[in-house]
Amino acid sequence: MRALVVDHSAPSRLTMATVPDPEPGPDEVLVKVVATSLNYGELPRDDDVAEGSVPGWDAAGIVEKAAASGRGPRAGQRLVTWGWSGGWAQLRAVSHQELAVLPDELELSRAAALPVAGLTALRALRKATVLPGQRVAITGASGGVGHFAVQLAHLAGAEVYALSTDPTRAGWLTSLGADHVLTHPGQLDSPLDLVLDNVGGDQLAEILGHMNTGGTVISIGATSAAATTFQPYQLVQASLTITGLQAGGDTGNDLAHLAAMAADGRLTVGADTVSSWENAPQLAADLIARRIRGKAVLTVD
Repeated sequence: MRALVVDHSAPSRLTMATVPDPEPGPDEVLVKVVATSLNYGELPRDDDVAEGSVPGWDAAGIVEKAAASGRGPRAGQRLVTWGWSGGWAQLRAVSHQELAVLPDELELSRAAALPVAGLTALRALRKATVLPGQRVAITGASGGVGHFAVQLAHLAGAEVYALSTDPTRAGWLTSLGADHVLTHPGQLDSPLDLVLDNVGGDQLAEILGHMNTGGTVISIGATSAAATTFQPYQLVQASLTITGLQAGGDTGNDLAHLAAMAADGRLTVGADTVSSWENAPQLAADLIARRIRGKAVLTVD
């Protein structure tokens, strides 16, 4: 089969190659991948990623072969999948616990954008137990995780502060449910109860000074690639909690929930950039440079 593999000699560290078909385990289905998507954290940016490996967390497609155990979907069903690797290929073997059968109303190209970004946003807000009226800030709000988090926080009844360095995206973020769209933490006019941080660095350090007593920060990304420095006792004095989010686990139910929300219009999938996977190197560069609004989806030819 063809796949996008790690190639450290290539400028993008990605190249198209022929690799062996995956061999599903007893509880795994074999999926013919129709669309996949790009996530910042899976892009090979250093030599620690194995040469020739197939990255890819998200993939949507059609069951080519049902699991030998009989568990999971049958051949021919449309589904969305999650996994730590193997999504950027024509075929993917995936556990029956890490997928969801799709409603007829949801296209595969939109479904492919859901797994990592949607699961991260959903689980972060669930962990924080967002209540109506709470002030919730989301950094990197116009990105993959961010645009889902804006919508889910709005649906939970929160007052949503969306932070994006691109002011041209304000109208879009407002349409998704943001009550306030800011380009800088200095524009915050009220103390925050919760922050979902995708960026880190100086922006996060400044936001800590705008937190309510007992507030919570959930770190879900660090696209700035910069260190975050804060003052001694800053967390203690405001009784702040900073925590992360564990990925993975039995994701099937959560994927089905997100797919249902996207199918019935409660959740907008920002996948304006849809292109052939032959263009993955350029789209990866665009994602790193923050030129992508929402998610970048690749169609597998």
